[in-house]
Amino acid sequence: MGNKIESVGVLGAGQMGLGIAQVTAQAGVKTVLVKATPGDTGKLREKIDGAYGRDVEKGRMKAEDKDAAMGRLSVTTSFDELGACDLVIESIVEDLGTKIEAFGRLESLCGPKTIFGSNTSTLGITQMAVRTKRPDRFLGVHFFNPAPAMKLVEIAATLLTDPAVVESVRELVGRIGKTPVLVRDSTGFVVNRLLVPYMLDAMQEWSRGTASISDIDAAMCNGANHPMGPFALADFIGLDVVYEMASNLYEEYREPRFAPPPVLRRLFLAGQLGRKSKRGFYDYSTKPPAVNAALGSALTSS
Repeated sequence: MGNKIESVGVLGAGQMGLGIAQVTAQAGVKTVLVKATPGDTGKLREKIDGAYGRDVEKGRMKAEDKDAAMGRLSVTTSFDELGACDLVIESIVEDLGTKIEAFGRLESLCGPKTIFGSNTSTLGITQMAVRTKRPDRFLGVHFFNPAPAMKLVEIAATLLTDPAVVESVRELVGRIGKTPVLVRDSTGFVVNRLLVPYMLDAMQEWSRGTASISDIDAAMCNGANHPMGPFALADFIGLDVVYEMASNLYEEYREPRFAPPPVLRRLFLAGQLGRKSKRGFYDYSTKPPAVNAALGSALTSS
């Protein structure tokens, strides 16, 4: 049986980092959220406070619980604040070198008992773990977006991870109201190994002229009971993230089904990244969103 995790640090204050911190603080865990780049942290606290406030308005949270959660949350740009945390979850840019550098900084700040976790889903956990002095206390802790709403957390142990560490993290995941699933350290784990080819296949079918973007999405929503179609899903995740996931999977396995299709690469290079940039496969400047006119009115991408 592993030791109980009482405090969590989250490195990276993007959408995922914010969501993870929101979840852990609300669940009664002392939480330190560190913005990995310089800038104002006040707006980050406001975002989480606003999210709690909406839960209060909808009756999903009591006002006193909101105040208690905010009291457990610290938001800073100082790496030093992570030093006393039982678990530090990294959620920064999906670049192996940047992550390794960040863990190198944490190595000198955190005590030997601190567990290191990475929220990556497509980069190798072992590659990061062996660059630290605590590979036995290193694992993947992959939340899904948006973290407050999505129930799943993939826990990825390496060949070097202490089973007691896995058990400690699994207990924490259950305690914060999420469903832990244990997976091997393999690029993409379970969900993205299955989900990324699904989105890429949809792009290929559009390119072949099988059906339009909106009709493919409608087909999967109404025929497979998916909450959103593959193009809307890709836009929601972010086409830069989908492109990087596909590239990492292809680099690891060299299977053609993982290769980013030309249309995804063009949108990525053009900075049309989905909802975050207001345009991807759909144009989000209109209500309801319309298919991106730059892709042409024809069914194919040629």
